[in-house]
Amino acid sequence: MDPAVHAVRLGLRRGWTEFSQSLRSAQDQGFYLFTGLLVLGYLVIRRNDTVAGSDLLVPSVATPSIIGALIAFGATVGPAYMLAMEREDGTLLRYKAIPHGLRGYFTSQLLLHSLGAVPQMLVILVPSFLLFDNVMASGTTGWLTVGWVFVLGMLATMPLGMLIGALVPNTQKVGTWGMLPVLVLTGISGIFYPLQQLWGSVQVLAQVFPIYWLGLGMRSAFLPDSAAALEVGGAWRTPETVLVLAAWAVLGMIITPLVLRRMARRQSGSQVEAARQAALQWIR
Repeated sequence: MDPAVHAVRLGLRRGWTEFSQSLRSAQDQGFYLFTGLLVLGYLVIRRNDTVAGSDLLVPSVATPSIIGALIAFGATVGPAYMLAMEREDGTLLRYKAIPHGLRGYFTSQLLLHSLGAVPQMLVILVPSFLLFDNVMASGTTGWLTVGWVFVLGMLATMPLGMLIGALVPNTQKVGTWGMLPVLVLTGISGIFYPLQQLWGSVQVLAQVFPIYWLGLGMRSAFLPDSAAALEVGGAWRTPETVLVLAAWAVLGMIITPLVLRRMARRQSGSQVEAARQAALQWIR
């Protein structure tokens, strides 16, 4: 068997195994429920509010936007933390010794975090369908749109998380270098209010990054065509959504392996031990 194909198969097996373990983890189950309850609490509080300039209720508009933001957040911060931790505990050093090991590692992370987003979406969507009206107005076409936006969104955002995890000096810095920038970008990406309410330069900045387009793509899947009037340009801009997300995905697929290989070349057993001792000191 071709070594590259074998590495990908091992990566898929590892990703599925870790996802299965996550489903049985009380901590991960608690995280899914906490996230779902937090989002649902916000939606219930705003259940009778309408979006300015339309007759759409806030839950109908906010639900797809929040799902898009959660996908981006999970696909960025999750891999960043995991890569930083596994760099410190020697996992990546072991992958380095296997032919095409880093390719298998990337594959496992992509599958793990893609599958991990599904329970988080379900704990929000299932109660939303029961509590709110017109959550999914587009039927089958809308669900197909959810599918391709999800796939492109994961491919566009996960390499960013891998880059952050490869570049931060230690795990404790992921919050500053990864979580904080993602939260700021989420805040300016039209998730909780129309992008047009922000300054022109901020609107331009938000549209450079994939979080805005993830939210836009999800809204185009869930909302009726008339809701496009609330968006920049008064349209869903589906071709632009595909183009921007695909561009980020391709850019990430080119740059991330280069950075990972460079990081792996500089990794040694002594560095792993030094990082482990530093982590122990931090815990104490």
